[in-house]
Amino acid sequence: MSKNIRFFLIFILGFTAYYFFDTFFFKSIQTFSKNLSHSKAVAHVTAYLITLIPLIITLKILLSKRNILDLLSLNKPIFKGFTLAFTGTLPMLIGYMIHFKAVNKIYFETLFINTLSSAFFEEIIFRAFLIGTIYRFTRLGFLSSALFGSLLFAQVHLYQSQNITELMEIFAITFLGSLFFAWVYFESEYNLWTAIFLHFLMNLYWEIFTVSENVSGNFYGNLYKLVSIVAITVIVIYAKRKNKLPFEITWKNLFIKTREVQS
Repeated sequence: MSKNIRFFLIFILGFTAYYFFDTFFFKSIQTFSKNLSHSKAVAHVTAYLITLIPLIITLKILLSKRNILDLLSLNKPIFKGFTLAFTGTLPMLIGYMIHFKAVNKIYFETLFINTLSSAFFEEIIFRAFLIGTIYRFTRLGFLSSALFGSLLFAQVHLYQSQNITELMEIFAITFLGSLFFAWVYFESEYNLWTAIFLHFLMNLYWEIFTVSENVSGNFYGNLYKLVSIVAITVIVIYAKRKNKLPFEITWKNLFIKTREVQS
């Protein structure tokens, strides 16, 4: 069995085990933990931590010599990631403050689950593991590595509506959003904290202002989100050029890299 076939076979089996574990046991673990802790937030985090175990095992089997924080890209500067994300999402925050009212009542546990907890664990699962592992340690290019993970990321957000038009909008927005988060993650020197805080802040602003009931949004909700995406893109490109750093994603490696990269 070749090295590449073995890598992908273990990767697929590991993710399949995680997906099965998450599908059938996440809710029961969450309920059990909530009964013990009497906290929805603690239960949410606990369920994620336990269901992530198959992914951690998979990474250690594939790349046993590397530290798990390195494999999940959590060993990068946290403040640097936050600074880029906060600066880039300022247009979204300011625009929402102008065009939308703050919500009347905030349930902090729900807010924590929908913003920080979801952003942290979703970035680990989708960007660091599902997309990042393939891109960093195989010869597949950016789009080849990100396609399946982004499709799955879009699919798991379809619970937000039953309307066909809204479902198509949600799927398109979250699919493209996944590609964008992955691009930012790779171009910020594989700093997953950038994607985590970007995801967190965008969710936070959406939650604390009366923007929309789901991610499909409305004109101003999506306008300021788009302006923030453009701002982040400009900041990343400017920083790379200023520091004379090569771009990670180029036209040449969209589908296949000319050599295997181990970042």
